[in-house]
Amino acid sequence: MQIKNLFTTLAGLIACAALSAQEKLVSPVIGEREVTFSMYAPAAREVSVHGSWMDPDDNCYGTPVWTSEIEVVKMKKDKTGVWSCSIPLPSCDLWTYNFYVDGVYVLDPNNKFVQWDGTRELSVLLIEGDVTKNFTGATRHGNVELVWYDSPTLGQERRMMVYTPYGYETCNKPYPVLYLLHGGMCDETTWDNMAQATAILDNRIQKGEAEPMIVVMPNGNPSQNAAPYKFFANEDRNEALTRERNAYVNSLVMDIIPYVENHYRVIPDKAHRAVSGLSMGGAHTLAVTAAYPDVFDYICPMGCGGNRSEDFLAGIQGIKKAGYKLYWHAAGTADFAHPGAVVLDEILTENGMPHTFYEKNGGHTWSNWRIFLDTMLPLLFR
Repeated sequence: MQIKNLFTTLAGLIACAALSAQEKLVSPVIGEREVTFSMYAPAAREVSVHGSWMDPDDNCYGTPVWTSEIEVVKMKKDKTGVWSCSIPLPSCDLWTYNFYVDGVYVLDPNNKFVQWDGTRELSVLLIEGDVTKNFTGATRHGNVELVWYDSPTLGQERRMMVYTPYGYETCNKPYPVLYLLHGGMCDETTWDNMAQATAILDNRIQKGEAEPMIVVMPNGNPSQNAAPYKFFANEDRNEALTRERNAYVNSLVMDIIPYVENHYRVIPDKAHRAVSGLSMGGAHTLAVTAAYPDVFDYICPMGCGGNRSEDFLAGIQGIKKAGYKLYWHAAGTADFAHPGAVVLDEILTENGMPHTFYEKNGGHTWSNWRIFLDTMLPLLFR
């Protein structure tokens, strides 16, 4: 019994020592010229770090599975079991990273800032500067709700995220609404998780650079009722809904907008509705404005493009006939969707439709989409 107790005591002391070593670590440490990452893993054979700054023009769809093609920086272990490495300070931006411990994808256990991109969690590295000035710092914050609503169009109870601006609860005025649509492999939480959407809204509104607005972020996967990391009732793929053309687009107009206008204090007309989205959400933006040209006055697709099919051209003509206040679209010059965005720009020009094509360096990335959102918001409802 005494030997058993001794082993138990020793095991406890070892565990406490390991926990103490882990708790004393700070990671990442951002210096003037470099960033240092650290992790306590005394039993590991190899630890490395992979970050989005290694290929900033790469598309957003990564994989947590280890392959030899993944670019990494190898970390070195000291005699206490702490692995660490330093990298040159990346440019100003919000970057993400992860560790590989013996080939296994893990988060930085010493970094409490984590994002969810719809398929995986990622540790966050924020390098402050002009690009990130609206990502933090607001002192007046709006509220965010995860809202369940009935969708007769899709035959589901579904979930969306709704942002109401600071002061919404204490005033009686109605607000305009931006419907903000996510990309493929993402969900209703991703604009806020990956793009700092509510932080950017808080900052722009507090500075008087954007109109106070309600922002609705639905789940754009027609066979999925909510973000897949929770065990909700309907997680099975409904292939019929997936194949049905415009199923989600119809739901946006027939289910989501009526719910919002019945449950929130909004201005329920075209002049006070905007729609925007990235990648798949950009395609949804193009589709919903073509199918329902009398619904939105502000049209802002990102990271997507047009084509010269008869249906697409007819949709553009319908938008022109119905009229609009702003047509603003954006793409990175290294984005695989950029050629299509150029075609959309040409089609709008050929049809005599005033618009702005906002281009910047970079690819199909959250880095660009954060900047696009930050740039777009001051243009809405003016």
